[in-house]
Amino acid sequence: MNITSPDFKENARIALKDVGLQKALGNVKTGFPHKRATAMERLPEFDQLRDEARDLKNHIIEHLDLYLEAFEAKVLENGGHVHWCRTSEEAQKTILKICQEKNAKTVTKGKSMVTEEINLNEYLEANGVTPVETDLGEYILQLRGEHPSHIIAPAIHLNLEDVSETFHSHHHKPKSMDPAVLMQEAREELRNKFVAADVGITGANFLVAETGSSIIVTNEGNGDLTQILPKTHIVVTSIEKVVPTLEDMTLFLRLLARSATGQEFTVYNTLSTGPRQEGDQDGPEDYHVVLVDNGRSEMIASELREMLRCIRCAACMNHCPVYGAVGGHSYGWVYPGPMGSVLTPQMIGIEKGALLPNASTFCGKCESVCPVRIPLPKLMRYWRRNEFEKHLTPKTSRWGLGIWGFFAKRPALYRQLSKLSNATLRALSRKQARISKLPLARGWTEHRDMPAPSGKTFMQLWADKQQGQNKPQSEHYS
Repeated sequence: MNITSPDFKENARIALKDVGLQKALGNVKTGFPHKRATAMERLPEFDQLRDEARDLKNHIIEHLDLYLEAFEAKVLENGGHVHWCRTSEEAQKTILKICQEKNAKTVTKGKSMVTEEINLNEYLEANGVTPVETDLGEYILQLRGEHPSHIIAPAIHLNLEDVSETFHSHHHKPKSMDPAVLMQEAREELRNKFVAADVGITGANFLVAETGSSIIVTNEGNGDLTQILPKTHIVVTSIEKVVPTLEDMTLFLRLLARSATGQEFTVYNTLSTGPRQEGDQDGPEDYHVVLVDNGRSEMIASELREMLRCIRCAACMNHCPVYGAVGGHSYGWVYPGPMGSVLTPQMIGIEKGALLPNASTFCGKCESVCPVRIPLPKLMRYWRRNEFEKHLTPKTSRWGLGIWGFFAKRPALYRQLSKLSNATLRALSRKQARISKLPLARGWTEHRDMPAPSGKTFMQLWADKQQGQNKPQSEHYS
């Protein structure tokens, strides 16, 4: 996957002018947030569960090595295999080796952002193994040669017309605008792929140390077919997904679906515990878990460790005004939105990902809806500070901050400048209470008007308020 994060500004400009994309993004702005709010109302203890999940995740991160070792021991006891991979390259080679040992030519895949992270599809194809995405959204994107723009709804940037045209050009069947017809087409195309696959690859929402199990949550059932029908099942996931017990897993499941899609529970919640045992009616003959680090170990000892609490629900991006305006592809790599603005610089380097932590209004909505209470604005500020310290910030921004700092250290001068700026902006508004064009705020005024300031500065308004509060009240006598 090509990294275009350094081109975020240009990506965003293109996205804002894309009529089809803007139409599709309406589903993010209205659908998911409303459903989440409704789901919360039906669960009075939702905030209490968030606190419990935050505390449990903190405990897991503190003892991550112990729980991962316990998980590995259980997988081995159950007859499975665990592979530890520090980098994407190690994970790619490990998965390819398993496929080659099985003489696999076709691999079915469930939805997995970690396989996107390690660029698995391209690597397998380059080495003679054909991966077939079985999640409907991922399948559509594979036909189109695109990558996901959202971590739970990968094709949310597309409209029905786009899907219809894609299926028509690849399936060579009459074009249809009926979603049921398109769904049936996908089923017919994928049915034989499920049966013919030599290996099935899935991600994992959670790993359970107590039992050595992996769990996937889906709404289509494709994940079940992917891990049950082939003779070999490979789970590809990251190290922070482990939880101590099955009971702990249910805590996160109660939060995950409600935060992601507003459902009480996802339709399919499927546990895999090793290869097929004697007496089992189905299941794979071989079970492999590939644990990917990719910089996560370093995060444990850094200011970013709270990011490891993330359960990949996408609530932050569903409520983010920036994501809602420019979509996921603008972020230029695997993880978009606020969570991607924290993860991406860690994984590809702040030199390439510096624009992403700045792609935020800092409204705080992402933190307020996070089911495990990750302080995303604070973590983005970490990267902004890191960027500044490495002198990656554009010179104009550094000069601007220097000028602001000069005045900020001189309160009397700062207040005089504030009064002058206030009056100037007020004059530019020409009594319309808004400014349509402003040179130093062109990024804002190209797409919306800037509200004109009031006749007084903030400090003047604050002084008036304080004076009003301290004004003695007149006494009345009967």
